[in-house]
Amino acid sequence: QVHLVESGGRLVQAGESLRLSCIASGRALSYYEMAWFRQPPGKEREFVARISRLDTRTDYADSVKGRFTISRDNAENTLYLQMNSLKPEDTAVYSCAADSYRSTYYQPGSWNYWGQGTQVTVSS
Repeated sequence: QVHLVESGGRLVQAGESLRLSCIASGRALSYYEMAWFRQPPGKEREFVARISRLDTRTDYADSVKGRFTISRDNAENTLYLQMNSLKPEDTAVYSCAADSYRSTYYQPGSWNYWGQGTQVTVSS
C-alpha cells in the first residue's frame, strides 16, 4: 500500500501561480498511476489531471488545460501540480490519488488511495 501526503496549498491572488506536492511513502510511487482531484466548497470532488506510471501520458480537465501541469519524480516519490494563472473558481481542497490504470480515471471512485488534501484559496 501507499500513503500520500499533500502540501503547498495556501491563499493566493488571482493570476498567481502555486505548486502542490504529494509525497508517497510505503510502496514506491512508480507502481502507480497518479492523479489530482479537487473539491470546491459545497460541490462534488472533480477530476483535475492524471499522469501515467512512467510519465508518458497526461490528461487534464478542460477547466485547467493550458494552465495546470501534472508531473512526477519517481526517484523522489513525489507528484506535483503546477498551477498557473489561478482563478477564484480554482478554490478547492486538492487531493492526490494513486492506483492502477483504469479507463474511468476521471471518476473519484476509480482510485483507492488518497491523501488528506490541501486547501487552495484564490482571491479575486
